[in-house]
Amino acid sequence: MPKKVNHEQRRNKIAEAAWRVILENGMEGASVRKIAEKAGLSLGALRYYFSNQEELILYAMRLVKDRAAERIEQIIHRDVPPKQKMLEVLLEIVPTNRQTRAEMEVWFTFVSYARHHPHLLKEEGDGILAALQLMFEYMESNGLLRPGIDRQLEIEKLYAMVDGLALHVMLEPERLTENQVEKVIASQLDVIFE
Repeated sequence: MPKKVNHEQRRNKIAEAAWRVILENGMEGASVRKIAEKAGLSLGALRYYFSNQEELILYAMRLVKDRAAERIEQIIHRDVPPKQKMLEVLLEIVPTNRQTRAEMEVWFTFVSYARHHPHLLKEEGDGILAALQLMFEYMESNGLLRPGIDRQLEIEKLYAMVDGLALHVMLEPERLTENQVEKVIASQLDVIFE
């Protein structure tokens, strides 16, 4: 009897192999051949799922976003106060553990590569700005924003802070612990929210 293959699992396995290759060799070293080898598949088997390198890389980047979105979705459905919920969501975006650091490093590598291939960035933005705008709308509609703040300015500041923290955590993980990152984000949320 032929073995049943879960195609989504296989595509995810290939995408995870692409992450490992990107982490080891950068985007320029992420050939379809190397990714197939890392996934333990023949080149033909990989091409069954992805017809070219760009399609594979875009899928791998979407998987980074999807995994983060799944973790954030779990946080959103938890029964905690709104400000705490926002803190936990932002902590999920800043890479403070091995898994999220690897995902962020792959993402930053992709973004750097995509600067020279702008059509890729059009398809794959990080979604963080849109998420922050939604969070602020929720906080404002529930009367949780501090009176008189410039909402758009605070969104941009928080967005810049999260991106900056993500970069610094990747470059200096010994200096910026999860606890320190939490304190920085919490102090900014105290400025914004009642």
